[in-house]
Amino acid sequence: MPYMRMEHANDPQKAILEEIGSIDDINVFNNQILVAIYMRPEKTKSGIILTDDTRSEDRYQGKVGLVLKKGATAFVDPDNKWFVDTNVEIGDWVYFRVTDGWSVNVHGVSCRILEDTDIRGSIKYPDTVW
Repeated sequence: MPYMRMEHANDPQKAILEEIGSIDDINVFNNQILVAIYMRPEKTKSGIILTDDTRSEDRYQGKVGLVLKKGATAFVDPDNKWFVDTNVEIGDWVYFRVTDGWSVNVHGVSCRILEDTDIRGSIKYPDTVW
């Protein structure tokens, strides 16, 4: 079954960055990564309308986020055991388990602070994983 493609009026990455504004005053330490939770839009490309209740659950059940900040040692592995040819950059979409990380609200945007080992992978489009 193909993934549920959503109808985006605006690029979701640009929308998150615009909504959160400057985060220059926020530091992320060590191997932590700050991600903004992807909130699905109201409508799928096939025309299905998601209820507000369904969409609001993304705050708690969302498994995809946009990398906003990385600590200095995130994805650094001097022994080359954990992150062989693996890294994420600011602006990447990543996925993770719902139970991982610490939920925070940054400038009104639902976010999560994750450890680098909590990131399960990266994806090109945020609708790919649900």
